[in-house]
Amino acid sequence: MKQKVIYFILLLLSVGIISCADGPLNTLTFTNLAAGDVIVNFKGSETEVASGATVELTDILQGEYEYETIYELPAGTTSSSASENLAGTFVLNAGTEILVIYTSVFQDGNYSISASITSSDNLLEDGILPNPISP
Repeated sequence: MKQKVIYFILLLLSVGIISCADGPLNTLTFTNLAAGDVIVNFKGSETEVASGATVELTDILQGEYEYETIYELPAGTTSSSASENLAGTFVLNAGTEILVIYTSVFQDGNYSISASITSSDNLLEDGILPNPISP
């Protein structure tokens, strides 16, 4: 009888431990349509994304993570500019998918690079968009 009680308690503990998982994991996808290669510094490691390539990072836990982008200047560049989205913070909730697309313009020696970031997270609050003016 004692063995059955012990097995039952172990069964309950194992079900409890399994149900404490963090939920769906998150995915980041980087697509580089820019003229040069980019390197994304994310979670303490570098991810190189060659020009014309796509790199996917999977199984990322929930949380807020800072990122930075290092970009390569093409030969003949005399000046350059970059958008604000090349650095910032990713907010990952359960099952979040984020797509980052790098694009560039190279004209008259001026190289301009930008990043477009979209997320699968729902921005609706009770069926309506949040008010951008009030907190």
